[in-house]
Amino acid sequence: MPDLLLELLSEEIPARMQENARNTLRDMVTKGLKDAGVTHGTATAHSTPRRLTLHIEGLPDRTPDLEDERKGPRTDAPEKALEGFLRSTGLSKDELEVRPDKKGDVYFAVIRKPGIPVADAIGTLIPEVIRSFPWPKSMRWGSSDLRWVRPLTSILCLLDDAVVPIEIEGFASSNETRGHRMVDGTPFTVSSFAEYRDGLAARGVTLDAAARAATIHERATALCAAKGVTLLDDPALLTENAGLTEWPNPIIGEIEHEFRALPAEVLQTSMREHQKFFSAVDAGGQVTHFVAVANVEGADGGATILHGNAKVLRARLADAKFFWENDLRAIQREGFEGMAAPLADVTFHNQLGTTAERIDRIAQLSAQLAPITRADPAIADAAARAAKADLASEMVYEFPELQGLMGRYYAGAAGLDPRIAAACEDHYKPLGPSDTVPEEPVSVAVALAEKLDMLAGFWAIEEKPTGSKDPYALRRAALGVIRLILENDLRFHLSDAAGVALMRHVYAIHQRDAKALGKPLFDAIENLSGDDEGGLEERRAMFEQLIGHFLSPESGLPQAVDPDFERSVRDMVVDLLGFIADRLEVALRGEGVRHDLIDAVFALGGQDDLVLLVKRVRALQTFLATEDGTNLLAGYKRAANILAAEQKKGTLDLSLAGGAEDTKPETVALATALADASPQIEAALLAEDFEGAMRAMSVLRGPIDSFFDNVIVNADDPGLRAVRLTLLTTIRDVVASVADFSKIEG
Repeated sequence: MPDLLLELLSEEIPARMQENARNTLRDMVTKGLKDAGVTHGTATAHSTPRRLTLHIEGLPDRTPDLEDERKGPRTDAPEKALEGFLRSTGLSKDELEVRPDKKGDVYFAVIRKPGIPVADAIGTLIPEVIRSFPWPKSMRWGSSDLRWVRPLTSILCLLDDAVVPIEIEGFASSNETRGHRMVDGTPFTVSSFAEYRDGLAARGVTLDAAARAATIHERATALCAAKGVTLLDDPALLTENAGLTEWPNPIIGEIEHEFRALPAEVLQTSMREHQKFFSAVDAGGQVTHFVAVANVEGADGGATILHGNAKVLRARLADAKFFWENDLRAIQREGFEGMAAPLADVTFHNQLGTTAERIDRIAQLSAQLAPITRADPAIADAAARAAKADLASEMVYEFPELQGLMGRYYAGAAGLDPRIAAACEDHYKPLGPSDTVPEEPVSVAVALAEKLDMLAGFWAIEEKPTGSKDPYALRRAALGVIRLILENDLRFHLSDAAGVALMRHVYAIHQRDAKALGKPLFDAIENLSGDDEGGLEERRAMFEQLIGHFLSPESGLPQAVDPDFERSVRDMVVDLLGFIADRLEVALRGEGVRHDLIDAVFALGGQDDLVLLVKRVRALQTFLATEDGTNLLAGYKRAANILAAEQKKGTLDLSLAGGAEDTKPETVALATALADASPQIEAALLAEDFEGAMRAMSVLRGPIDSFFDNVIVNADDPGLRAVRLTLLTTIRDVVASVADFSKIEG
């Protein structure tokens, strides 16, 4: 059975696009073959900086004969219906079949499509794939309408050793390719995948990306070992370098001593981002060497390449050293607070004010949360005010990914409390599900305040995540809040903290609105007044008076004490808590917690102590996994269904139970069990002993089973019937104190 070999040779494909591109090429071609009814063996895609390659084994010689059967109109349908059906099938009336149906005879069209040589199918499919290939970015060149990520230079397409004829926008397929342009770029022909792969290897091209990555790692590790240093693992950088080279050749160089005083992370980031270099550290953890990956083996063993790379690196590190020293001088000159001063002129969001205003809100909230995290409120306030100062530094302007980390270094250089320095770095955490969660109380308070302020702000301006769109990473912020609370066992009402954060935002928005309303009048006052100093003071006084009016109740704008204002904030809190609850549900499901149990606990209402909520959910899941739990759930649902049916019929009148007495042993036993269990369950819940509440509830399983097995609830006597329905109501209410069992499946 023939094999297909396809190569699309072009100018350099960006490394970040290669993995997705090779997978897309494989998927598009195999889907096209499947749609044509063609089966095949293994399909393997490869990529280098200059080529996408696809190898498919075990193709048939021809596509299969296809038969498509379509049902048409009835034989007595109007003529126009038949004409339309014939046009859609391309058949004549004589070629249709008549078959009986439930409502009469019906026309059927059987369209038979004979198979074609698979080479012809491939020749039609490949141009379609090339034209519709979904590059994230593509370009058009010359007079052609063809778009590709970079200019396409040739197409190799073979079915076994025969060229599959393809022509697209002036490109004709052939059996010819080229090797590494700096090793042997002359064209050569191939007749099989093995010949193609080996021919490339002989001309300086390793086709397999994983093999190139393995070569880089093995050689770089050996070079570092020879120098007595350790290569720092960086899987993403390894993949990128494999995508930048066709014949990788790692070379090691030494970082000049004058740059080694820079923080290790600065050295690593500068080398990684600008030069794509790996870092290597000595036994003390200091970055002392770099590993560059050349795309060719130099005649001098790479010495010339290393010299050029070291020269460029020196310039980059000199820039980093300049930024570092400038920032330290600024701190010595203006203090750490002075570094943050420019943030008063940096807009965080046009509806949420400046970054300095955001820092002030976070600081106030951090101080309020500090007792919950067991932190000193004054230290938490100071830490929050310092946490984002590094955003105004030259280093973070050049390397935004170092924000927080540089804050820790700069706070340490300024002699601030170590807890403040730690919070500068840790308040962004956790950044994702695999990131660590801060444990130091001050860091926890600031991190929690930072994320709550972010959520509250965008809730206040109605900028919530929708579908897959979450431009401000609010889902990540909500998950961060959840992890900070649960992993630090923080006991507090989340709605209170969210309400405080939202109140500040909404009131600030109203204040800004008032000032915006007053500005045109202020401008008018300014134009009417003189330019002398006294006139300026007069204008300022008039402006302050004007703003005071707009911030007063007489202005008609909502005030902090306005009931409607407070009600709108409460509505926002409920909505925000619902969003956080959704994120918690997703997180718990990932840990194997049943979604219906989470819903059952949330349905109790007021469940904003997340630590307590999760504890209750886990205890409920453990209980329902037992036989007692399963049977009690069944008994509850039976009781609830009977009550719902009676209520729907309007016959649920419990007042008739007043003078009646049920002496049936099973009824008496159930009533006694409920009377005994109810206070025990209530006491356990108050003590937050959810396992104890479940144990107390499990005692009800036997009496409930016996009651339903031996007692007729809908007795003929109305009083007796009311007594038994009252008992079912008690079952429902007692069980519902633990969770809303109506939400539980099963």
